[in-house]
Amino acid sequence: QLQLVESGGGLVQPGGSLRLSCSASGFGFDNYAIGWFRQAPGKGREGISCITTTGDSAKYADSVRDRFTISRDNSKNTVWLQMNSLKPEDTAVYYCAAAGIVSMRKEQYDYWGQGTQVTVSS
Repeated sequence: QLQLVESGGGLVQPGGSLRLSCSASGFGFDNYAIGWFRQAPGKGREGISCITTTGDSAKYADSVRDRFTISRDNSKNTVWLQMNSLKPEDTAVYYCAAAGIVSMRKEQYDYWGQGTQVTVSS
């Protein structure tokens, strides 16, 4: 069993930056790939980035590539999502999740955090 807690969301102006954290407790964090997802009002939950168990490889959705960076430190049971050059369309609730394989598909994920709100507005 793994518990995930996101933090770091907030209100930021367009062009600004935020760093989200996903902290895990429970057994076997380093056995799980971690994904970041987001859900905007009235829209489905979309995968935006994911990282392998060791952190040696990551994937990004086209909408965030070259602006967002995912990383992890297994000694701290934490994954981060550095978000730069934020746009109003990045406004959403952001979730981290854990899966046995690295994937951008939410159906592959077994454990989810409660989400953190990111609002990009002037």
